[in-house]
Amino acid sequence: MAFFTSATQNIPSTDEIPKHIAVIMDGNGRWARKRFLPRIAGHKRGVETVRDLVKYCASLKVEYLTLFAFSSENWRRPAEEVTFLMGLFMQALKREVTKLHQNNIKLIMIGDRSRFDAELVSQIEASEQLTAGNTGLILTIAANYGGRWDILQAVNKMQLATPQLTGFYREDHLSQYLSMNYAPEPDLFIRTGGEKRISNFLLWQLAYTELYFTDTLWPDFNEEAFNLAIQSYQKRERRFGRTSEQLTEAKI
Repeated sequence: MAFFTSATQNIPSTDEIPKHIAVIMDGNGRWARKRFLPRIAGHKRGVETVRDLVKYCASLKVEYLTLFAFSSENWRRPAEEVTFLMGLFMQALKREVTKLHQNNIKLIMIGDRSRFDAELVSQIEASEQLTAGNTGLILTIAANYGGRWDILQAVNKMQLATPQLTGFYREDHLSQYLSMNYAPEPDLFIRTGGEKRISNFLLWQLAYTELYFTDTLWPDFNEEAFNLAIQSYQKRERRFGRTSEQLTEAKI
């Protein structure tokens, strides 16, 4: 497996279209409330938006799409909503994985699976195995995931594997044990729903990611809204610690 280096260590190449997009899909409940519907109706509609976004990204040749589906803090939600979300997660996997496979999309799940029931874990593993050989878009779903959990589990694995290096660890020693060691760091982070925070998502990986926040609720995040995010990204000057003058000189 090839491990990608950090933008703090090496300057990555950049293109007009982000290679890796990470998304916090926020606003399902508020979308439902605005329509006098139960929150679960918003979550159901949100699954359709996921399907559409995957199509948009594949058509633009985005290589990696990472979606924050359920955080380690989301267990604090009402029990009936958590139960519904787990069931919806299972249904979506069963219904969508064949379509993903047919479209050469590789599915990877990251997060702590210890709190999921055995049936859901089995479905996750089967979905990953089915799509493992695909070479198109890599779709990562973060479920029961937290950025601090990710760093801590990576530290624990690193120390167990290389105790002789204690006191002399470097970034590259740790990064290979992070959940997303198979992907470059995100170029673009999108959060829908109007909130302006990253909520414990990919804390290590977002160090030099361009952040985009929109008031659009997730179920309404259509192709037009997605294109606005891409256009915003294309206007950014990605310096990675350098000056604007250095970037200009590099282009000459």
